Amino acid sequence: MEIPQPLKYTASHEWIAAAPDGTLTVGITAVATDQLGELVYVELPEVGKVLNAGDPCAVVESTKAASDVYAPVAGEIVEVNSALSEQPGTVNEGPYDKGWLFRLKPADPGALDALDTLLDAAAYRASAGA
Repeated sequence: MEIPQPLKYTASHEWIAAAPDGTLTVGITAVATDQLGELVYVELPEVGKVLNAGDPCAVVESTKAASDVYAPVAGEIVEVNSALSEQPGTVNEGPYDKGWLFRLKPADPGALDALDTLLDAAAYRASAGA
């Protein structure tokens, strides 16, 4: 199962990538897509929405189940992957590239340091049993 090295992960199966401009791109992992099965619906947050760390902010739904996606840090939604409304299966096909869910601008620039407290690829693989 693909679990890219440079990303950070949460125990609730989100992946986080820090961009040079300080924003964070968030999606769900291949482990999550495998557990959920083929996605049939993705509900994304509104651009401009302000979130606290741990807030549920998106929903991914398959024929098996619906699952919340959580904000990894406090911040504001600055972009969403609107193509997913028409093609939610894109998340299954490429969860780490075309299937990203949203981009978040952290409320605190120091939040990027907090990413070090998240799981690295090896720790996520162990926690997810992948």
